[in-house]
Amino acid sequence: MFKTVKKYLIISLGTLALVLGVIGIFLPIMPTTPFLLLAAFCYVRSSHDLYQWLINRKVIGAYIYHYITYRAIPQKTKIFSLIFLWGTLCASMLLINIWYVRLILFGVGIGVSLHLLSLKTLKKSNLRDFDVGTPSVHKSKPS
Repeated sequence: MFKTVKKYLIISLGTLALVLGVIGIFLPIMPTTPFLLLAAFCYVRSSHDLYQWLINRKVIGAYIYHYITYRAIPQKTKIFSLIFLWGTLCASMLLINIWYVRLILFGVGIGVSLHLLSLKTLKKSNLRDFDVGTPSVHKSKPS
């Protein structure tokens, strides 16, 4: 019984992390990558089916796979992320007239930018390793 309770707690934590990660895609102040990686970690340890479902998602599945496998992201993703990040942060800083909130937003922007720039840029040859929707590498049960 304890194993069943533990399994469902881990699935719940993974689902919460997934929801927060998806929210982070649209809110630049929320971290996306750590939450998506936590969701993958929880699912791989609790439910093979949920892990397969997550890793086979059209957008976030490829993102997680590339990050875990290569610690890299495609150049287009890197550029789009930086533009979207700074565009929304600048808009927020213009709308908020509190100097310390602006400073926090700027700090978050610097931190996220440094993280994105520290990641390797994924080469097109590696992109072929992941056929969106059917990653052959992840078809078998993860160990």
